[in-house]
Amino acid sequence: MRIKRHLPLSGKLVFETPAGAVLSEARIRLLEAIGTHGSLSRAAKDVPLSYKAAWDTLDAMNSLSELPLVVRTTGGQHGGGTQLTAHGRHIVALYRAMESSQQDILNQLAAAPLQSQEAQKKNALRTLIRRMSVKTSARNQFEGRVVSLDDAAGLVHVGLELAGAESMVACVTSGSVRHMGLVLGAQAHALVKAPAVSLTLAAPRRHASRNAFRGHLTHVSAGESRTEATLVTATGLAVTASLPNSLAVARGVAKGQEACASFAFDSVILATFA
Repeated sequence: MRIKRHLPLSGKLVFETPAGAVLSEARIRLLEAIGTHGSLSRAAKDVPLSYKAAWDTLDAMNSLSELPLVVRTTGGQHGGGTQLTAHGRHIVALYRAMESSQQDILNQLAAAPLQSQEAQKKNALRTLIRRMSVKTSARNQFEGRVVSLDDAAGLVHVGLELAGAESMVACVTSGSVRHMGLVLGAQAHALVKAPAVSLTLAAPRRHASRNAFRGHLTHVSAGESRTEATLVTATGLAVTASLPNSLAVARGVAKGQEACASFAFDSVILATFA
């Protein structure tokens, strides 16, 4: 029996708890329809679900979510309705992003050469999943959009726009820029190890080759020889530093204090997903 190569594969993404499914394609489509129509009855017809089933589904999702996914409004020009919250929109976007990543894995598997044994097929799938689920020892992991690519004496300063209007710069070689396909608008991940982050209570001098973030220390933990401290900016960006205990004591590092975390451009490692 001959099997055709490159058979299309597809799958469904479902988040489950012991109590049952929390998020599924149907539930996400219901949230998307509410976002479009601002009405539970019209959204239920789109899915399709009965009004009661749609209401019970929303009630179950809201009870399991740390923040409301939808809110009911009354009165107004159009007589009220049902609206997605900002958290609800975030959950929908996250689900669709994960669904897209899952489909990328299935597409790669379908395009791979057929294996002669079932075990080899399973190994190939596990390898693909491992490649898309890399863990790193870097405590600081940021995601941003490339907004500038500036020549710096043979190197390239890559400017990233982070969430909350924060920004940072990484210094890499021009070969790395070509290899990773870094262009304006591309998404990239920036990794910074905690020992590379300097922490001071006083604002440091502005330096042409260092990233600096001002905020408050939300976590300070002293270990046997080093102190770990996490600074959170006004926009919610978290930066973790690891410094010798003696230095932490000398600088008066303590939870709740205002401080500045900084690290050199060339201590940033950039990563992209192929």
